[in-house]
Amino acid sequence: MITRDDVLLVAHWARMELSEEEVEVLTADLNGMLQLAAELHSIDTEGVPPTMYGVNQHNVFRDDQVADSLPQEMALANAPDPKDGYFRVPKIMD
Repeated sequence: MITRDDVLLVAHWARMELSEEEVEVLTADLNGMLQLAAELHSIDTEGVPPTMYGVNQHNVFRDDQVADSLPQEMALANAPDPKDGYFRVPKIMD
C-alpha cells in the first residue's frame, strides 16, 4: 500500500512540489494501480499460452501486381527544378 509519505518522498526525489490535493489524488491513483495489478496477479493463467497481442494478428500483405506508372514527364511536370529526368532538391549536407 502506498502512503502519503511515500508519495511525498518520491516527489522530493523528483524535485516536484505537490499540493495537498495532488498528494491525495496520486496516493489514491497509485493504490488503485497496485490493486489492479494484484487482481491481475490472482488470475489463474495455467495452460494459457503467452501472447504479445490481445487479438489474433494475421498477415495483411497482398501479392504485388504489375501496373502502369506515370510517364516520367508527367511525374516531373510540377517539380520546381527538374534536371535530366530527375527531381533536384537543395543540398542539405556538405
